[in-house]
Amino acid sequence: MTAISAARAHLAQGPVQDDVFLSDVLEGLSRPDKSLPCKYFYDAEGSALFDTICTLDEYYPTRTETALLHARAKEIAGLAGRGATLVELGSGSSVKVRILLDALDAPAMYVPVDISRDHLIAAAARLAGDYPAVTVVPVAADYVRGFALPRGVAPERTMAFFPGSTIGNFRPAEAMTFLNGLGRRLGYGARLLIGVDLRKDPAVLEAAYDDARGVTAAFNRNLLARINRELDGTFDLDRFAHVARYDTARGRIEMHLRSLDDQTVRIAGHPIRFVRGETIHTENSYKYSVPGFRRLAVRAGWHTERSWTDEDRLFSLHWMVRHG
Repeated sequence: MTAISAARAHLAQGPVQDDVFLSDVLEGLSRPDKSLPCKYFYDAEGSALFDTICTLDEYYPTRTETALLHARAKEIAGLAGRGATLVELGSGSSVKVRILLDALDAPAMYVPVDISRDHLIAAAARLAGDYPAVTVVPVAADYVRGFALPRGVAPERTMAFFPGSTIGNFRPAEAMTFLNGLGRRLGYGARLLIGVDLRKDPAVLEAAYDDARGVTAAFNRNLLARINRELDGTFDLDRFAHVARYDTARGRIEMHLRSLDDQTVRIAGHPIRFVRGETIHTENSYKYSVPGFRRLAVRAGWHTERSWTDEDRLFSLHWMVRHG
């Protein structure tokens, strides 16, 4: 019997379908300002590359958030209470959640939700083997589009975990809509622990998204490689350059792929024309102030009970309760 079956974990729901992927890609690349949804970064190769990004010297968010979680784990456990169900959105390798599982008082269930099915199953199996007393129920789904919680999950015992400042990938209005929808799905009285990156020196931000080793560049270009693999694409990755820049007015890092030539790419037989210098906008990462994010959360139906930052005010954690 495998570790994942021994822990009574079950794969709920299915992965994103190819026709949805194709539709999203063609729609995004048909716009005057071409773009691709950043959720498609995370196939198996993209997830592995992102795990490497998290270890880079320039990429401060992971180590800073991890240190904050270690420092505040006992306090968070006290707020969560005994027998909590922990729901992680965009669980990836399920590394940070181990800090919480080690601190929580008899957690009953862990529900990792991730769009990358294979990566999710492997991570859930490892975690189930290490925490045999916790029921692990992986859900392969796009959490933005919605997902179903396992039966019998009580809102007042549910604690959602949304680390990594992934909320920054949404425009502020979209973030508010997402948080409101999440609260409705989890129910009145549910709790949310969320990581939020803070505004800071643009040089620090740009280095974090354009590392010297080129791992983030490979991660960005892997989106094109995935289209080639799964959608019969003809992208030449060497003809696209990684670009990361901070927009001070909007308070966001933007990632783009810039075409180095005039070229035509085909995707499932559909021609897509690029002119030299044209970009594909692949990701936004909005940065917030602590008061600014708390105001957004209130408008989305969440009350922030605690906020924590590191000494250098690089990153923040927020403990929120659904009140509407």
